Amino acid sequence: MILAGGLSRRMGGGDKCLLPLGDRPLLAHVIERLRPQTAALALNANGDATRFARFGLAIVADDATDFAGPLAGILAAMDWAARLQPAAKAVLTVPADTPFLPRDLVTRLSAAGTPALARSGGRIHPVVGLWPLALRDDLRRSLREAGVRKVEAWTLRLDPAIVDFEAGAIDPFFNINTPEDLTRAEALL
Repeated sequence: MILAGGLSRRMGGGDKCLLPLGDRPLLAHVIERLRPQTAALALNANGDATRFARFGLAIVADDATDFAGPLAGILAAMDWAARLQPAAKAVLTVPADTPFLPRDLVTRLSAAGTPALARSGGRIHPVVGLWPLALRDDLRRSLREAGVRKVEAWTLRLDPAIVDFEAGAIDPFFNINTPEDLTRAEALL
């Protein structure tokens, strides 16, 4: 599941993943990296789904009525995976603003077990994770009853496996949050 439900405040609002990077939208780069690694791919986004129709992905909205952040997107991903494939054990989530994702992301996170999170340059990327579907009810309770909104707050008690990825010339989890980041990604591309 590609998570694109953010408010993009530092970019001035709107759908950051639709901004051009090179000759195509940022989201197209993320899809290109993930599609060969997964059996199914979808986009977590709220609002009018038709704005993403050209990408040919299932669009999955958050279940929460208020903006609950990436945890709501992770829960939507878990629910979607459970509906799509009842025998599924886990679902991968990545943010829609990370155009340089590793081409072996799924293989390496899967080998570590679940839950598993990516780390590069000494920094854990809490939204880049492989989540066991068995945690759906726990996450739902955390969101609805405990009001947890930060991914780190929820994952701390899960003791996730941490998978290190090299952050060479290009950090594979470099994410685009500002116009300056987009300019830098353009140069890296």
